[in-house]
Amino acid sequence: MFSEHKWQIELVVWVAIVALVTVLLVRQCGRHSSDDGCSASMADSLQLVDLPQCQRIDYLGFRVYYDSATHLPRCVLYELTADETLGTVPRAKGFERDDSVSGCAEPSAFRGSGMSRGHMAPAGDMKWDAKAMQQSFLMPNICPQDNSLNEGGWNRVEEKAREWARRDGALVIAVGPVIEPGLERTPAGVAIPKYFYKVLLAHRVWPRRAVAFIYPNAPSNGSLRNYVVSVDSVERLTGIDFFAVLPDDQEESIERSSALASFLHVSW
Repeated sequence: MFSEHKWQIELVVWVAIVALVTVLLVRQCGRHSSDDGCSASMADSLQLVDLPQCQRIDYLGFRVYYDSATHLPRCVLYELTADETLGTVPRAKGFERDDSVSGCAEPSAFRGSGMSRGHMAPAGDMKWDAKAMQQSFLMPNICPQDNSLNEGGWNRVEEKAREWARRDGALVIAVGPVIEPGLERTPAGVAIPKYFYKVLLAHRVWPRRAVAFIYPNAPSNGSLRNYVVSVDSVERLTGIDFFAVLPDDQEESIERSSALASFLHVSW
């Protein structure tokens, strides 16, 4: 009798454990009845934007929409997973031109402008593969960027993105310069952006959440809160529609809010 009662208790405990694990997996993956937030096809679709005037370049670790008129990427998109943030590939040693890209700038094209060569998809996010690392140093991924911004506030956002990707399983990241008429040019003719944007979507959690930043191309080393904006604001500045594959109600809710607090203070 005691043995049977013990068996029943153990069964109840195991059922409870299985139920708890299932709930946690569902929350982590952002699943609900009509949408699988963890699917590879969803992650890939979130990296698509409508920029027909740009060249689309699919590198191993990221996708570039390149504007040959300004010699800048309009948008760089990629998924950063938790596992990828743990890569150990050493940093590549030099910048290179991509001869397959029309209007691609030379590595020396920023000389005389006082600007650094700033990565859009960071080298630090490509440590999971040697080819991905090398391709992050190709010029379609590079913009003229104030050195203090590059090493300061911009670097801080990159580090926070890796932290959030490890916590949330993955992020879809959209990043680039704000391209507008009348930009100054380097002596070699590359446009010098006045601003940069970065949009981050935690697509494997539920409810999904996004945060966006606009940084001036100048020393910008203050709190993240000084530069946070809504995704809608970035869309208005850039003319790019992000995350259009999401259901309309999700997209509208995600894009009109600034979810920095939820990124900084999530508890499960």
